[in-house]
Amino acid sequence: MNNKISLFLIITFLIFFSCKSTDEIIEDEVNCIGDYSTENVLTNINEEIYNDDESVKSYSRYSWTSDGIDRILSGNGIPNHEVGTFPNVDNPNTITEQNFNKRFTLCPEIITESGLEIVGPALVIAYALNSVKFDPATAGRCNDAGECSLAQGQGNWNIEALGHDTFNFGDDMNHAHVQPNGTYHYHGMPELLIDFLGDNKGMTIVGWASDGFPVYARYGFSDPNDPSSSIKSIKPSYRLKKEPDSNRPMVLNSLIGGPGQGTTNPNTPISMGAFTQDYEYVDGLGDLDRCNGRYGVTPEFPDGIYYYVVTDDFPFFTRCLKGDI
Repeated sequence: MNNKISLFLIITFLIFFSCKSTDEIIEDEVNCIGDYSTENVLTNINEEIYNDDESVKSYSRYSWTSDGIDRILSGNGIPNHEVGTFPNVDNPNTITEQNFNKRFTLCPEIITESGLEIVGPALVIAYALNSVKFDPATAGRCNDAGECSLAQGQGNWNIEALGHDTFNFGDDMNHAHVQPNGTYHYHGMPELLIDFLGDNKGMTIVGWASDGFPVYARYGFSDPNDPSSSIKSIKPSYRLKKEPDSNRPMVLNSLIGGPGQGTTNPNTPISMGAFTQDYEYVDGLGDLDRCNGRYGVTPEFPDGIYYYVVTDDFPFFTRCLKGDI
């Protein structure tokens, strides 16, 4: 009898500590081995808000959760705030629900200081907290002869959505408009999302980049490493070139595709700032690096983290990512 009891106790002991050891191994596996962890920051969001704006008339649904390894977004891409009129003369598209299911690492790591350029529709650079995507570039192009298209254009000159008055993409007060598939997306400062989040005078986290680093809007500490320093408007480190590049088209001769085709008068001057190539990065000119980000402390990350910033001036939002996607 005593032998049976002893055997039972030994088996129970082994099972208990075997299970405990397994749990500890699992816990170790999800610990971040790099410099940064975003675990437990905005990982319990579940919203369903009816947007009665005339251009929406639909529910904005989005959730942010975590499985201990990744941050998980599920959303329909419907904005949770007022928007402009869509369709409009410069943007003939209607806002429709999407189906976004994305994962972001909770342990972002810097893999390149120069940044990886994000191009093409297959890669989304970031998502706002309301599941609306950030997509700062456009499909608009011009060739050297000034033949341009706002959609699927051909040529070496990339047309910017913001910062000039030569081309009009029909963007609204949130610096956003609608893609042909119905996706509402931000090209720049999401003004009414910031208002919705309730802190348009302080550091406001507005989303997450695809590499897992946070995205803030407009403001930051004047000393990036001192949370007691004053709040200021963060400036990018880009400026217009003093002289246009050689072969740059200076005159719009035809608009041959996309919204507004055939409506632009020929021989229209193309202002500096209309093309991505009109800008140059100058290290140290502003507060941010080439990817419109910087290292520093934030309300959510008092020990410091790398973060991207939506700015009022070019590039408005990062065009490259420093982390692994």
